[in-house]
Amino acid sequence: MDFLNANDKMASLLPTVARMAALQKDCAAILPGIFTACEVLQFESDKLVLSVPSAALAAKLKQTLPRLRESLLKRGWQVSAIRLKVQVDQVVVKAKPEKRATLSGSALVALEELEKSLEAKPYNDPLRAALQAMVQRHRARQQE
Repeated sequence: MDFLNANDKMASLLPTVARMAALQKDCAAILPGIFTACEVLQFESDKLVLSVPSAALAAKLKQTLPRLRESLLKRGWQVSAIRLKVQVDQVVVKAKPEKRATLSGSALVALEELEKSLEAKPYNDPLRAALQAMVQRHRARQQE
């Protein structure tokens, strides 16, 4: 923020950016399920323009525009009209949460015992190596 305030041209944009961010936040709060992929593009002369990534989502959002407008009015935003702009090239990628299975201490002990109980035969070597690697990986995670 200090960097932006130091430059006159950038500092003049800060109020607009803050206003747009607040409007984006309010829209997302009003329509949490639908608005996650949408963005506020423009808000001038009481006209709000929203970016939508697909025509299907635009059709769904169009049905909720009266409720969105009324809710924004109640929150103090003077919105007389809302327009949707489909921007197909806009790609919204949600980060997939990393799946991490955690094994209990007793499960790790059981895997270690299984690995030690296997006969020392060549056909068991890959299984023993996999069990050792799994136990080491989970022990390392527990120490993190």
